Amino acid sequence: MELLPVDDPADPRLSDYFSLTDVVLRRLSEPQRGLYIAESTKVIQRALDAGHRPRSVLLQEKWIPDLEPLLADLDVPVYVAPASMLEQITGFVLHRGALASMHRPVLPTVAEVLRHARRVVVLEDIVDHTNVGAIFRAVAGLGADAVLVTPRCADPLYRRSVRVSMAAVLQIPWTRLPEWPEGADELRAAGFEIAALALSDDAVSLDRYAQEAPERVAMLFGTEGDGLSRTALANADRVVTIPMGHGVDSLNVAAASAVALWALRVPDTAAEGRPQ
Repeated sequence: MELLPVDDPADPRLSDYFSLTDVVLRRLSEPQRGLYIAESTKVIQRALDAGHRPRSVLLQEKWIPDLEPLLADLDVPVYVAPASMLEQITGFVLHRGALASMHRPVLPTVAEVLRHARRVVVLEDIVDHTNVGAIFRAVAGLGADAVLVTPRCADPLYRRSVRVSMAAVLQIPWTRLPEWPEGADELRAAGFEIAALALSDDAVSLDRYAQEAPERVAMLFGTEGDGLSRTALANADRVVTIPMGHGVDSLNVAAASAVALWALRVPDTAAEGRPQ
């Protein structure tokens, strides 16, 4: 671990950390450069435990003792800067002490993610990073096996998603699903029934569906405003709805995912918890 003090917020060696609050910039730069940002000692540790490789670390001096055990055997530059400069560099107040620029892992294939799964969540075009992170946390806490995201869905490795998920996005298997109908074909080829969570005249209630759910279920959730697309609904096997009261028609997508995951949990995996 090489400690490198920095005194210039425009130091080109820190370019990975510039303007982290600019969502458009991160969407453009992270996939092309194959990087994501891990924030806090806990998240960095979980990223390392998952086998992800750091490219560099940026922190305040007081956090060195916390990071040193994690990075001692790694050949990685560790840039040290005062708190005021960190805010200049990143564009926000860094409360959690450290950031790491991590190399993105190669995503597995859909078949690999589904091979041993029984309950999976599919996210169609969900654009809010907070919702994506909250859904990953629900998946981890309630015992599902994997998450699949459509091509236009928000990036699970965006800094806010990782933070909100409590780093569950670094533990839960996930990958990108092709557009419909190819995505549905891959799910069915792996033996999954696709249950779309939506409002529909022919929808079955969640409690009833839970009583008759097959061995393998893919729970499909749509974007925050319009819900699932017509194409997604056309490719689903069942439409399932959560019964609501007091004139409320639906829940926030993250809350709905937690309710559905609980209702459709596989008893042995839910009791043990995932990931292991």
